[in-house]
Parts: sequence; structure tokens; C-alpha cells
Amino acid sequence: MKRIGLLSDTHGYWDDKYLQYFEECDEIWHAGDIGSIDVAARLAQFRPFRAVYGNIDTNEIRQIYPEINQFEVEGASVLMKHIGGYPGKYDPSVRSLLLSNPPKLFISGHSHILKVMFDPRIGTLHINPGAAGIYGFHKTRTLIRFSADAGTFKDLEVIELREDKSKNR
Repeated sequence: MKRIGLLSDTHGYWDDKYLQYFEECDEIWHAGDIGSIDVAARLAQFRPFRAVYGNIDTNEIRQIYPEINQFEVEGASVLMKHIGGYPGKYDPSVRSLLLSNPPKLFISGHSHILKVMFDPRIGTLHINPGAAGIYGFHKTRTLIRFSADAGTFKDLEVIELREDKSKNR
């Protein structure tokens, strides 16, 4: 069993809470719009790190991380792409790949909207972890933790990153 920490849309923003909440995780995955090679490097120094680049990411980030990341974890296939849509509204850039060879888990970012949905049509769990950074229209920053175990995903937790009001005093 592996414990996974998942985030997206940091847009170059660093928060020490990422490490605090991912302390129990075996791996960290980033679903794009990393925004800074420093953010990726800090996460990669902390735990094994997988990522995709997003639409705001620089050429430097695009040289290191792919647009689409397909891999297997604990016996289950995973597909991650920053702009991917969600069940019923998959982005055309990834739709045929999802429908022709459905993964057990499809991860996307981009929308800044936390979403966890199962697509019964293709048997795929979809997760968008929302946005962990401060840039964008979202009001609440979020992270996700879950377990990968023997071909299944379970124990999913949504973490809301609230600001420490004492810092503003």
C-alpha cells in the first residue's frame, strides 16, 4: 500500500503546510501549473515526486515534466494531465486516450475546482484536487491524500488549507 499526496495549481506559491500534510505520504503527485521549478524541487526533495506540466508552466518545467503522465501504482493504471476535463466533459486532447484504454484513475487540474467523480461508463475514478496556490478565483485552497492498494484507491481525504490568522496580527 502507498499513501499519495495530490495537489495542483500551485502557480509558484509555496506553503510549508504542503510538507506538513504530506508527511505521512509515500509519494507526491502534482497535476500541473506548478509555476516554479523551486516548488517542484522542494516537493521532490521531500518525497518521490510525479508531475505534469500545465498551461502556465515555463519551458524549464516542460523539459522536466511531461504533458501526460501514465504510470502504474500498486497494480492500478494512472493517467494524469493538467487540462483533462472530467466524466462527461473530457477535454478533446485526452478523450480518445481515456476511452480507448481507460485507466483506473484519471487526474486533472486546471479548473481550480475540487472534484472527485467515478465514471461508470469507463470504470475510471476521476480526481481534480482543486488549487493549492493563492492565484485564481477559488476561495479555498485544497490538497488530497489517498491510498493506492492492490489495484484500488481508497481512504481519500480532502484537506482545506486555511490561512493562519495569527500571522496577520
